[in-house]
Amino acid sequence: MSKEKFSRYDTADYLKTDKDMAAYLDAAVEDGNPALVAAALGDIARARNMSQLARDTGMTREGLYKALSGDGNPSFATILKVANALGLRMAFKST
Repeated sequence: MSKEKFSRYDTADYLKTDKDMAAYLDAAVEDGNPALVAAALGDIARARNMSQLARDTGMTREGLYKALSGDGNPSFATILKVANALGLRMAFKST
């Protein structure tokens, strides 16, 4: 019996279009978990280009990876800065 080999799953590999990215981020926001929202932004950032995002935000790549991980705790200002650099706009609506 042969062993099956699996590659590591990376969400960023499947975020191909702006529509995919927006839907993914919307789902994370609906969950209501701030760490999940930060991690989703991190996945989107990796799908786009983390190095370019670092230049656009004036932050270091390492700082972005840390802030946008599931364990990170970015400030709201960082979330807005990253979202704007990614071409995303935050909107609030009543429930």
